[in-house]
Amino acid sequence: MSKLTLRQLESHLWESANILRGSIDSSDYKNYIFGLLFLKRLNDVFVETATNIEKEAGDDHGWYDRKEHQFFVPEQARWQNIQAASNDIGSAINRAFAALEAENPSLRGVLANIDFQDKEKLPDRLLLRLIQHFSAIRLSNANLTEPDMLGRAYEYLIKQFADDAGKKGGEFYTPNKVVELIVKLIKPEEGMRVCDPTVGSGGMLIQAVDYIKSKNGNPRNLTLHGQERNLNTWAICKMNLLLHGLNNHRIEKGDTIREPKLLENGKLILYDRVIANPPFSLSNWGREEAEGDKLCRFRYGLPPKDRGDLAFVQHMVAALNEEGKAGVVMPHGILFRGGAEKKIRQGLVEDDLVEAVIGLPSNLFYGTAIPACIVLFNRNKNEQKQGMVFFLHGADDYQEGKNQHTLRAQDIEKIVSAYDDWKAEDKYCRPVSLAEIKANDYNLNIARYIDTAAEEEQIDVAAALAELRSLERERSEIEAEMYNYLKELGYTSER
Repeated sequence: MSKLTLRQLESHLWESANILRGSIDSSDYKNYIFGLLFLKRLNDVFVETATNIEKEAGDDHGWYDRKEHQFFVPEQARWQNIQAASNDIGSAINRAFAALEAENPSLRGVLANIDFQDKEKLPDRLLLRLIQHFSAIRLSNANLTEPDMLGRAYEYLIKQFADDAGKKGGEFYTPNKVVELIVKLIKPEEGMRVCDPTVGSGGMLIQAVDYIKSKNGNPRNLTLHGQERNLNTWAICKMNLLLHGLNNHRIEKGDTIREPKLLENGKLILYDRVIANPPFSLSNWGREEAEGDKLCRFRYGLPPKDRGDLAFVQHMVAALNEEGKAGVVMPHGILFRGGAEKKIRQGLVEDDLVEAVIGLPSNLFYGTAIPACIVLFNRNKNEQKQGMVFFLHGADDYQEGKNQHTLRAQDIEKIVSAYDDWKAEDKYCRPVSLAEIKANDYNLNIARYIDTAAEEEQIDVAAALAELRSLERERSEIEAEMYNYLKELGYTSER
């Protein structure tokens, strides 16, 4: 069997979604396909490792010695047994998942939420096609052309599923280029603690790792933490990190506001970098629980009951260490709305925690066409940035798409370069003093500080009049010529 290329793997995996199409809702494809992909990958690596041990050692201890494997696959969970099932295939897959979790504590809960036993949605004939489809590819390390190929294919699938799910896609996926931009703005480094408190499918943590690799850093000593309230999305995140070879992580299940779990000795773990795309203007975000918060996360005040944006912001700021930096995607409303949100905004500005406000193009995100912004917070501003907030109007630079716009590489580079230079650029960006922001009643709306209006074209009145006279003469000549033609044809009488 020849080695798989990334394109071949992506195409084969996406075809598995076409097998399910029409049987189940498109927003549910990911749960079943990711589960089978993960099971097949663990099986193929297990068989590869055991076979190599058998060849080298001359015995079969690689098939039963748990110490030889990162993930031990028991007999009941092995792919050949699932292939052999001809009826009640969903039960066989569920038993394989349970056996795999029982043998590997780090996988507890990752596969248990995926239920293949609903025969109305997943009849045996359909599951048989899926099993045969996955059996056609070998996912062992020796059969992949690139080391991180499976992780990249998984990311491709997540994006495809988000496209297919439409509005629901925004619940678990942030567009890749938006994540890339935030990571390049907050600049994580090796040895840091990085957290995403609304981690979704884990893309932001993975891009932090990729950024460090691109700078020739070693991501092995990077601490990756996150929390996700949706159990299926939590499982997808865990699988995503594991398929990228990122085994040293801590991803908690639960609601970050109501039940924060990234704690040490009853206090928030503090991070060097926090990055997130929380749900926009979440209603019923947990105000009642926040009123009795024992972690002192909401020192600037409680947001309105029907808009939880600044609750997530305050959680992120509270989770930063003394040198920590955060980047968060937010709706523009948090920049200018009054009432409780103004009070929170004022406190963040007066404590000099807000570092930058960067406007993004509209229609970048799944589920909403409204333009969003990136807000950067910094507990350790350098001398140049102290007492200042950097505003940037990045809404005009993007690649137009049929359903969704995207940021291009040059758009990201333009924003990051301007932010790094920290200088004023007409109609695009400038640093603004806290005194000016205070004079604007703590309104952070970008249009208050960046004049984005197009310049009126200067008109040469003399030239315009001359052109008008020329056009009038030309019209008179044409009218005279037309009159002569009509006269010849008998359509007009002598004047």
